[in-house]
Amino acid sequence: MNFKIPLKASILEVAFKMYLGITPSVTCNNSSRNEFSLILDKNPLVEFVEELPAGRSSLCYCNLLCGIIRGALEMVHLAADVTFLQDRLKGDSVTEIGITFLKKLDEKKYRRKK
Repeated sequence: MNFKIPLKASILEVAFKMYLGITPSVTCNNSSRNEFSLILDKNPLVEFVEELPAGRSSLCYCNLLCGIIRGALEMVHLAADVTFLQDRLKGDSVTEIGITFLKKLDEKKYRRKK
């Protein structure tokens, strides 16, 4: 499957700039051209979080970003697996979100009936 990663990645870059005020860098992960990562050097959602609560080290505070990306891709009929690969709140140097395109969704299923 070829999902034209550069086009989709540039759309995500613009959306992040519009809604979060940051521009992520994009890195392609494999030669099959259906995976890439968004690297966030600065994550505005964690600026005011000092540390995770005791006993909650498995909490992925910014996981809502994955849900937003996945939902936005579904709205344009693309199924994707979106996961956190690195998290600054867990000691990593950057926040990294991995995106794997799975398939194109059937548009007929989502059309409104008149």
